[in-house]
Amino acid sequence: MTHHATIHHQHYGWDNSLVPVMRIAPGETLEFDVRDASGGQLTPASSAADVTQLDFAQVNPVAGPIYIEDAVPGDILKVTVLSFAPSGWGWTANIPGFGLLSEEFTEPALHVWRYDARNLSPCAFGSHARVPLKPFTGTIGLAPAEPGTHSVVPPRRVGGNMDLRDIARGAELHLPVEVAGALFSVGDTHAAQGDGEVCGTAIESPMRVALKFDLIKQQPLAFPRLITPGPVTGHLDERGYRVSTGIGPDLMSAARDAVRSMIDWLTREHHMPAIDAYMLCSVCGDLRISQIVDMPNWTVSFYFPQRVFD
Repeated sequence: MTHHATIHHQHYGWDNSLVPVMRIAPGETLEFDVRDASGGQLTPASSAADVTQLDFAQVNPVAGPIYIEDAVPGDILKVTVLSFAPSGWGWTANIPGFGLLSEEFTEPALHVWRYDARNLSPCAFGSHARVPLKPFTGTIGLAPAEPGTHSVVPPRRVGGNMDLRDIARGAELHLPVEVAGALFSVGDTHAAQGDGEVCGTAIESPMRVALKFDLIKQQPLAFPRLITPGPVTGHLDERGYRVSTGIGPDLMSAARDAVRSMIDWLTREHHMPAIDAYMLCSVCGDLRISQIVDMPNWTVSFYFPQRVFD
């Protein structure tokens, strides 16, 4: 069964005491009208100055919560991503104090993207590059068992702001149920993101999302898991990658070194400002742990798709 209603109600924290906006049975489908991560505070007319005025109590709103009949703790909620209806615009920002290299990039920056919402052709990043698009939901999850209101910003055992790029069309996400009815919500849709989301934002873009809900009864699950319908980097692989590395005993330090190296490479070869290279890395480059066994040093790699410069 498909509900023709679209969920518009937004909330700003995970809380198992919230009154659900709708109750559905397993097997049903809903649409959600998802705001961008700023909660509408940034618009196509915004500038970098507006980034410094963000009210963080209003960021990362999620649509919901939805009560799934018969869902009880110990079940798995299976969420299948059916489709996206993108808005055609989005934004990427450097928010002071936020991001992997926040101590180095201390000034606000904003890039407003405009893209074809129908064919999702690669989107121009000024004159520097064209980024292939892959819509997905950055925040998707359930209410936790712990009482009270919990921030939407960090991910949790029951999902939330995982920023997992492959929760895209056709994906099947499994979430552990901790409370009766599961209390599902979704938000933070992105038109594109690199694995790592290194500057702290992707192409943040409002969208309508259609999802199908099913239950897997009494199969306790420690953390979310995902099944993809096929290859996950086909939109990027065509021209290969340039790869930088960071090596050392601390994964976070190695990740920063790998990203710094790529930013330096991009600024030298493509004559773009470092802040632009940083934001571009966030929307299309991938951080990978290449090895974590050859102690005492680990290898983190950063893969940047050459296709964006076609």
